[in-house]
Amino acid sequence: MTGEAGGDDAGDGPGDPDAPATDLRDLPAFSDGRNHSLPGEPEWPVREVVVEYDEGWFVGGYDRVEQPDGTEKRYYWAELSPATVIVAVADDRVLFVEQYRPTVRNTQLELPAGIVESGESYTEAGARELAEETGFEPSSTSLLQEVWCSTGVLRHERGYVFAEGLEPVDVDHDSNEFLAPRAVPVDEALAVAREPPTNDATLEGLLLAREDGLL
Repeated sequence: MTGEAGGDDAGDGPGDPDAPATDLRDLPAFSDGRNHSLPGEPEWPVREVVVEYDEGWFVGGYDRVEQPDGTEKRYYWAELSPATVIVAVADDRVLFVEQYRPTVRNTQLELPAGIVESGESYTEAGARELAEETGFEPSSTSLLQEVWCSTGVLRHERGYVFAEGLEPVDVDHDSNEFLAPRAVPVDEALAVAREPPTNDATLEGLLLAREDGLL
């Protein structure tokens, strides 16, 4: 799926594909009309935004960017929907999920996590995902930190949620979720999170919770 940046919001004149974008949030980059989630104004002129892959929760493409020396280059990106990651604690144990990840061909212990649905806060999404994935519903949740995640290619927003007061409920896995809850002692949780291939969201969530004195 392909779309070009153009029109009044994209630059100096309507329909000019080479007019630099002043703010990527103004560009209707996605097939359903959603805009880029990027904050601020680009320092280098963006001549074109092209979406090559759009699954709703995952979008991939490139920006054609003018570099400081006047040359142009395609900078590829992959944008994920906002996600929630849950640090759930009960009886001095952290609730993990164990699941096989085909992308790394490995079974991992990681914190429960999932996509934030439309209209949800990070804490609301965290409570829902925790119940769906593990069968435990929290009586209270709090936002540890909202993080902008970025690498040379990947970008997305992630909210870390602390949950406690867990009560058993029915599990409601998605069709692609083959996972099982695992309780890990608090003093072993970081060592588990460091086991390769390390899940960055799990490690980051545990470190944030520890920094706040919750672990």
